Amino acid sequence: MVDTTSLTRAVDHFADRLRAAPQSRLQRGAAAEALELARQLARWAQSIEEPAAEPREMPDVGMFAAADQITVAVHDLALVLVDEGQVREAVEMVEAARKKAGV
Repeated sequence: MVDTTSLTRAVDHFADRLRAAPQSRLQRGAAAEALELARQLARWAQSIEEPAAEPREMPDVGMFAAADQITVAVHDLALVLVDEGQVREAVEMVEAARKKAGV
């Protein structure tokens, strides 16, 4: 089993920043960036778990749920990653999205 601690720490930090962000920041794109990340991570997990299945899209359930959505997506992905390279790639995705979101 691969150690995904760095990934869960990165997403927990991003999620905490989203939860603390003012509504105006979420509206200016932080929530949209988080949702896009959650969707990418969910598709990645699905492609590992069910490679032949049509990917399901994570729904947009509102800007105040974005932190929870990235957390769920990362925890699902962390369960199926098989090597340290994948973990590093996922951490880089989370960090890039956090910076782009401005939180």
